[in-house]
Amino acid sequence: MTMCLHFFIEYDPEGTPSKHHIPRRVPQCKEMEKTTMKKNVAVIGYGGMGAGFHCKNLLTSDVCNLAGIYDIDEAKRDLAASRGIKVYNTREELLADPTIDIVTIATPNDVHEEIAIAALEAGKHVLSEKPVTLSMESLERMIAASKKAGKIFSVHQNRRFDVDALAMKQIAQSGELGEVINIESRIHGSRGIPSDWRGIKKYGGGMLYDWGIHIIDQACQILGYDVKSVRCTFDHITNKEVDDGFQLWIEYTSGKKAYCEVGTYNFIDMPRFYMRAEKGTAIIPHWTIPAHVVKCKAWHESDVLPVVNASGLTKTMAPRDSITVDEYDIPKPSSDVHDYYRNFVRAMDGLEEQMVTHDQMRTVLKVIMTAFESVEKGGDKVVW
Repeated sequence: MTMCLHFFIEYDPEGTPSKHHIPRRVPQCKEMEKTTMKKNVAVIGYGGMGAGFHCKNLLTSDVCNLAGIYDIDEAKRDLAASRGIKVYNTREELLADPTIDIVTIATPNDVHEEIAIAALEAGKHVLSEKPVTLSMESLERMIAASKKAGKIFSVHQNRRFDVDALAMKQIAQSGELGEVINIESRIHGSRGIPSDWRGIKKYGGGMLYDWGIHIIDQACQILGYDVKSVRCTFDHITNKEVDDGFQLWIEYTSGKKAYCEVGTYNFIDMPRFYMRAEKGTAIIPHWTIPAHVVKCKAWHESDVLPVVNASGLTKTMAPRDSITVDEYDIPKPSSDVHDYYRNFVRAMDGLEEQMVTHDQMRTVLKVIMTAFESVEKGGDKVVW
């Protein structure tokens, strides 16, 4: 098997790279042996995602080389240079480099379109951080530019690879519990909205753009992209300019439903995922815990004992006897942080379809746009 020399950079607990470069040889994955060669990636935006995620993972990629970065902030350019990363002094210089195959955009959301179209017109394939952009019209211009250039254009929906979302998708698609009725998906924290540009409206800040784009995409991966209607309400507990939390309901033409919630002022978490289906229920209490399934194997019990509390009794809400249900955990699915770039490169080489399609990008962004419309209408349901 081919061995490749990579330079690994150590990172502190906050995701900040240190100055220590560790050369190490790692094998290429078997699938990548079928492709032509590793691709050169330049990252525009050397902030949290640019430096702490993309650059970090590109240094250990079996499909890509980190070719360089550009940031409008000179201090960040100097920081990257001090870590041994090639730095471009202007965006134009980066886009003019004929050795660059892929441009990854990790900037504030409001400039994604401008950079993406410039990169596509320069003959580069483009991977944009999420959200891909801030309006449907903007997205259509980006897609049109990619088709005109004949280049791959996609958005970094990396949380499709979260093991909790993969587990729920696996349960839904296996048919083990029959048809899914509805899912609930929640992300809870208690530290408020980040204090950087994510708290500023003109840059595309707010939790709906930041985390909503992920859990909406996950919901559609589990239930489908045939959205029928959307309803949404916002929280403004720690930030009055943008939402620091939201509650969003999606109805699908299939009759299935998804409830998606993000909160940044929750000191007790609710379950990460909850699924009801024809033959049982699945739950993931926290994203670090495997999925737990309770499957109904017999509807009736011979004798149901009522539950008694201080104010009465009930058979309706009495717990089930173990004779009528099976309980078990679902092993965590395997996931690799490099899978997204692997698919992107193989799509470039014509070996497989790009994982995040333009139609999927359209649907997820339209849910976001419809959610904003619903909020403006006082949380009313908006039908597509």
